[in-house]
Amino acid sequence: MANHKSAKTRIVRNNKRSLINGARRSRVRTFVKKVDALIAAKDKEAAAAAFITAESEMMRAAQKGVFKKNTASRTISRLAQKIKAL
Repeated sequence: MANHKSAKTRIVRNNKRSLINGARRSRVRTFVKKVDALIAAKDKEAAAAAFITAESEMMRAAQKGVFKKNTASRTISRLAQKIKAL
């Protein structure tokens, strides 16, 4: 257990950030799954609309440091390729 006040503060802040980052990561995954489901259903228009929101959420998470920027870009690129192939 932490003895210094600053160490105790860091524990509290780290727990808060962990919850926030976990929620943001889960939110992004949900949006990506929605796009994947629409791609599997061969619904190009709905998939393209869902892709726009998923892209926005993914890049916002990357800016906040939840995902690396290259990871977000790679995921977005792969989704875009799948939608284009429909």
